[in-house]
Amino acid sequence: MSAVRQLQDNLGRRITYLRVSVTDRCDLRCRYCMPETMRFMPPRDLLKLDELALVAERFVERGVRKIRLTGGEPLMRAGVLDLAARLGALDPGRLDELTLTTNGTRLAECAQALVDAGMKRVNVSLDTLVPETYRAITRTGSLSKVVEGIAAASRTGLQIKINMVALKGINEAEIFAMIDWCDERGHDLTLIETMPLGDTGEDRTDHYLPLDGVRRRLEEHYDLFPDPHRSGGPARYYRIAGKRVRLGFITPMTHNFCESCNRVRLAADGKLYMCLGHEDHVDLRAALRSGGIEALDAALDAALISKHARHDFLIGSAEPRASISRHMSVTGG
Repeated sequence: MSAVRQLQDNLGRRITYLRVSVTDRCDLRCRYCMPETMRFMPPRDLLKLDELALVAERFVERGVRKIRLTGGEPLMRAGVLDLAARLGALDPGRLDELTLTTNGTRLAECAQALVDAGMKRVNVSLDTLVPETYRAITRTGSLSKVVEGIAAASRTGLQIKINMVALKGINEAEIFAMIDWCDERGHDLTLIETMPLGDTGEDRTDHYLPLDGVRRRLEEHYDLFPDPHRSGGPARYYRIAGKRVRLGFITPMTHNFCESCNRVRLAADGKLYMCLGHEDHVDLRAALRSGGIEALDAALDAALISKHARHDFLIGSAEPRASISRHMSVTGG
């Protein structure tokens, strides 16, 4: 029996990380992510959860070592905790880590089930610690509920990393406070540049905050030291003298990380996107339903041949626009 082909693109990059959007739905309407009147996929268009599990398991067979469940808000999808348990039961010799990105609104009631599924850490999207600013960014939701969810998850033993999208004129003055808040609680923090994905009804240029300038301002107050830690994704990490918080930067606009890209993204409808910054994809749902694992493998091979060298994000130009019409919630963060 021949060996299973490992996932490698036409540029020689090994694909070891799969991000799975289990739903494009979300109970928030963050201004940098989607319009207030967002239209979501009809349920009939989604991959069934057992199909999603089969696809994820095939990725692991072919060399993926890390899976992140995301959305939308993944904890909104009925059955997602059963999916997590199934994936968490995979041979730990093949899958190094199963994790999740969430907005935290349902974390309190789901945290223990995530631990039981084998998760050791989760990422929580939290852009502000000010209730009024939280409401302004998300257009809905309760900051206190999210903070309570983070605390409840921490009590279960889950490690927490806070993801903060840095927004000029909205939360940039809070970055120091967020560092202190995370440091006090033992959470890591990653700062993220906003990306031009989907029409949100607003001009992202107004609030785009380059993180190279943020890092320079931080260095005026802190001693920052590069940290070799890698979480499997694009973040580059630093330690801050006198603090235990690990600080990450995700900089798709000011310094892209494409040369070392090891990721592909599976949307909730079964479309596989090889790059967050391009629209081309292959339909794994159609392949699986028409020809099973053999057709799925053929579709994966075709996808890898077409993976781009880099993204084509555009922001801050003379004609600011969304480079990609697809919203972030379709393929997940």
